[in-house]
Amino acid sequence: MVVHYRQSKRKRRVRERNQHQGRDVAPRIRKITGATPYGYVEEYLTPFGGVLPLEKLFDALEVEQAFAEHFIAPERTPKLGHWRMVKAIIDLQFMGYHRLYHLTHLQDDAMLKGVLGVAKLPAVSTFWRCMNSYGLPQDHALLKLIAAVRARAWLSLGEHQRYSHLHIDIDTTVKTIYGNKEGGRKGHNRKHRGKKALRPVLAFISETKEYLAGKLRAGRNLSGKEIRKFIALLKTLLPPGVKQVTIRADSEFYCWQAIQAARAAGFDYIIAVRGTRPTFDKKAWYSVGKNDTIQYNETFSKGALWKSHCRYVAMRILKDPKNPKHQQGEIFEDDEYTCRIFVTSREEKPHEVIAEYDGRAGAEKLISEAHRDGLAAIPSKHFAHNRAFFQIAMFSYNLWRHLKAFANQKDETTWSAATNATSRLRLLLLAAKVTFHSERTEIKYSQYLMVKPTLDHLFKRLDHLRGHREVWKNPSPARLQTNLLPRQQDRIVQKKFCTAGG
Repeated sequence: MVVHYRQSKRKRRVRERNQHQGRDVAPRIRKITGATPYGYVEEYLTPFGGVLPLEKLFDALEVEQAFAEHFIAPERTPKLGHWRMVKAIIDLQFMGYHRLYHLTHLQDDAMLKGVLGVAKLPAVSTFWRCMNSYGLPQDHALLKLIAAVRARAWLSLGEHQRYSHLHIDIDTTVKTIYGNKEGGRKGHNRKHRGKKALRPVLAFISETKEYLAGKLRAGRNLSGKEIRKFIALLKTLLPPGVKQVTIRADSEFYCWQAIQAARAAGFDYIIAVRGTRPTFDKKAWYSVGKNDTIQYNETFSKGALWKSHCRYVAMRILKDPKNPKHQQGEIFEDDEYTCRIFVTSREEKPHEVIAEYDGRAGAEKLISEAHRDGLAAIPSKHFAHNRAFFQIAMFSYNLWRHLKAFANQKDETTWSAATNATSRLRLLLLAAKVTFHSERTEIKYSQYLMVKPTLDHLFKRLDHLRGHREVWKNPSPARLQTNLLPRQQDRIVQKKFCTAGG
């Protein structure tokens, strides 16, 4: 009787499932009250069903092989190996848990144990010892690994054909620290004045919102030497197929070393100016449209310690005389305006150059997102160990960006526009059942998931890439050529000063 009942119940479920497939049928209401009974099942369940697409992405891009190629192993080797230890921390960051101690909450998660291939996760102290063995060599190696995975993702997605001109937004941020941590300094810290902080520098690709490069720094301002080295590093990490690069940075990066480094790398640049007030022709100010309160101008000037001329563009905004801050009489004519000045190598009109720089505002949102995605947790008091953890956190940030790019339908960027925090709610926190039959493991999701079409599309693309890795292994050489040649002067400066009749 029991066997007959189970068979009839199973047939009824199959019949209902076949009726729902292919039709928009509302699911049956299942009312739950305080009197609802409960029980347990023998299958393994997980709330992180969205980790499976990440595992498929690792397989499709052969991230483990890239890790073995670029990673510099320290003297101490953990039992699980460096890849599985780093992979566990990446998965932890991917799930939205930013501290190593949070692994204690995931000790019994079937999905995490399955992707790591262990029956039980190691103790948290094991991960601490592993991170404490990493230092500056691992920091540089992980940065190269991020660049290698980005190049493979770009070739797989066709981004190298879509984005030949990149805008790289560079900025620094402040990470307040508590306790005795190496590298902490008292400095510019608006939110927590007088407290020690670190000052990381980050560079993002504006078009795809990906992390390009960065490093954890002590809490002091950038020097000209650091700026020159950082800009030179960017060229070695660029994705394939890039023909033109424009750097956008705030006034902290305004120095001659930045101009030299950008020219040597073949980059264009738009950098905000501070401490310099070049002379502009008073008759050359012009307005765009009917708004006369905003005017633009340009000039070519050479700083006292600079070795060549540079182009400066400016925008001035007429101050409101009714504002209490502006009721005092102005001494000079220029005091009636609020000015924004930039040094640039771009050849467009001043108002177009400034409008291009204003696109850098999105970098502030990306830095805030990076803070939430791992920079908020500094695991160790040792500066070198924290630098390696910094790169792991940003690698997890980039993996979310790659995964969302694969989730996009053709010619749309809906998923790429969403933040990682929003994407976790829709693509990660998916209840799933981990089953084992016919000598293989299978992950099962609910038929009524809202993101089922997106999930099917994502799995289809990743599975196709897993079977056709030649897309990124053997790309066409003609499509990967770059034309970033070093130059002594900017093109617009050469046209003005180095050509006949200029």
